[in-house]
Amino acid sequence: MLLLNPGPVTLTERVRRSLLQADLCHRESEFFDLQDEARSRLLATYALPTQLWTSVLLTASGTAAVESMLAALVPANGRLLIIENGVYGERMTNIAQRHGIACEVVRQEWTAPIDLDAVRKRLQAQPAITHVAAVHHETTTGRLNALNELAVLCSEHGVALLADTVSSFGAESIDFSQPGFAAAAATANKCLHGVPGACFVIVRRAALQGAAARTLYLDLASWSRAQDQRGTPFTPSVHAYYALREALREFADEGGLAARQAKYTALAGQVADGLAKLGVKPLLTTAESSVVLRAYHLPAALPYAPLHDGLKAKDFIIYAGQGVLASTLFRVSTMGALGAADMARLLDEVRSLLPR
Repeated sequence: MLLLNPGPVTLTERVRRSLLQADLCHRESEFFDLQDEARSRLLATYALPTQLWTSVLLTASGTAAVESMLAALVPANGRLLIIENGVYGERMTNIAQRHGIACEVVRQEWTAPIDLDAVRKRLQAQPAITHVAAVHHETTTGRLNALNELAVLCSEHGVALLADTVSSFGAESIDFSQPGFAAAAATANKCLHGVPGACFVIVRRAALQGAAARTLYLDLASWSRAQDQRGTPFTPSVHAYYALREALREFADEGGLAARQAKYTALAGQVADGLAKLGVKPLLTTAESSVVLRAYHLPAALPYAPLHDGLKAKDFIIYAGQGVLASTLFRVSTMGALGAADMARLLDEVRSLLPR
């Protein structure tokens, strides 16, 4: 079964075999060697200097990494501006509200890009804002938001940017050099090709100095301190960490970020071009879209259910639209152990399902 949904992904045999490692106690030195290597390789993904940045591993899904980031890095006297243009921006607002974090929202249509002018005006009008949160790749629509431009804007206004990079880390360009860029939350089981159960936050060490402790399990500073001392505050998913380490080794062996991005770009372009020849139109232009996932309008004569079920019968799993888009869109991701031959076969199967 080939997974064309936005995570989890189809694993390579190399990563799958890593799950067969021997059982390991999480209090032994061998586990801390594993943890240290994974943390180091995560920073190496974007060539981040260890004196300025650290990676904090958690056992949970990507949403937990986002929640840990928001709950820890916005202090009690802070104020958070959240940018929403999809499901995952709205989820960040939900997280902030549940933790009692003072926040406000720049809300846009799901199909719209981030309005940087609206953000600029809000920052100018509300000097109490200390942090901005945004989603880099909003998989609701496949839109790649202007995160790097937003980081520049935050730097200019002296506020900290907290980024949800769950569906972009390891595949899209992220400019961590901007002084306003404080942290990015992500997961193992998307662009890095690991398995569900391991997530992480890439965070400036300086940003951790004033971290809040709103939660117990998701206390980012506590995890960071323990891991820096070759420890762990709670029991981690050891085998998910094995898989993450192997996925990161494979990532490096295959050429790193540039190679992964190029592979996704080629596969996404192949699918888009092939669907266009079948009359299936994309929701967004290529320039607006991530290389990781694209959203497409459902053909008028082919609802989602028969499209999904027909492709599943041929070992392909696609994804529906979300919310109000569920009846009009389907989504195709190019993450994981996929190749051009797989995409060609996918297009053949879609062609066979279209009414003649």
